[in-house]
Amino acid sequence: MIPSDDSNLIAAAQSHPGKKRQNNEDRFLLASFSTESEHMQAYLVVVADGIGGHQAGEVAAQITVETIRTGMASYIDGDPLPLMRDAVVEAGRAVLSESEGQPQYKGMGSTAVIAFMINTRLYTASVGDSRIYVLQEGHLHQATVDHTWVQEAVDYGIITPDEVKNHPQSHVLRRHIGGKELAEPDFRLRLKDAETDQQSLSNQGTTLKAGDQVLLCSDGLTDLVEDMEIFQILKGSHPDRSASKLIKLALDRGGDDNITVAIIAIPNGEQTPEKQGGVPWLMVVIAASLGLVCLASAAFLLISWIGLWG
Repeated sequence: MIPSDDSNLIAAAQSHPGKKRQNNEDRFLLASFSTESEHMQAYLVVVADGIGGHQAGEVAAQITVETIRTGMASYIDGDPLPLMRDAVVEAGRAVLSESEGQPQYKGMGSTAVIAFMINTRLYTASVGDSRIYVLQEGHLHQATVDHTWVQEAVDYGIITPDEVKNHPQSHVLRRHIGGKELAEPDFRLRLKDAETDQQSLSNQGTTLKAGDQVLLCSDGLTDLVEDMEIFQILKGSHPDRSASKLIKLALDRGGDDNITVAIIAIPNGEQTPEKQGGVPWLMVVIAASLGLVCLASAAFLLISWIGLWG
């Protein structure tokens, strides 16, 4: 694929280290491409939440984002899911190799959520407890399933959903990038309540319509902000303002962790690139290590961009 500044999508992303962490171990990527065949547009969005602390987590997240971008840039046409799988598995190998080769990075890892769009067709993948939400036809769906001990406990009836947030095992991951057992991406894309896994898998490639939005986020948001609040903010604001409001709400509630959100939207006539100041793209970068927000906001980016924060 060829990097491109030509896009019909709107995108906005922000990341903040939170109030209790010195480092921001989250990373995100927004990239726009044109394909070499059929003149299609492709869009790649990734959010990765690093694990390990003492800068190891941010290294793992950075490797994850860069490796996934490199892998997906080779897309030509057809079903992208095999390429997405290969990119995630390769990211696992790369993180593990760096972890084993550098004592200070021992045990590091990362979550990852990926949204890959071909024109307006959406494909997703997830590893860990970062999430993707889809706002479609006026309804918000948690499209991914957390790969955590508590989610498995809910699935097996060991605990109730109400017990999840305050459970001592709430952040124990059952799947992450960088482990000795290479993580397989989860391709379930849940768009309705009580879907079977097979139905969720069959949703890959769903076509988004005007007004639909996709949110990718780290658990620094979802630990503190409820799904209904996310819905209210997304439906009532332009994506760049939604990103700011979501970050602020999580910070107002303590900002216990790094917080990252990335939003892509299909313009509905009211949401247009021209309403973001009359320019085709806007990029602002501020060092998150100083406790400020890192912002990339776009009609979609002129160039692909990976957030680099310490």
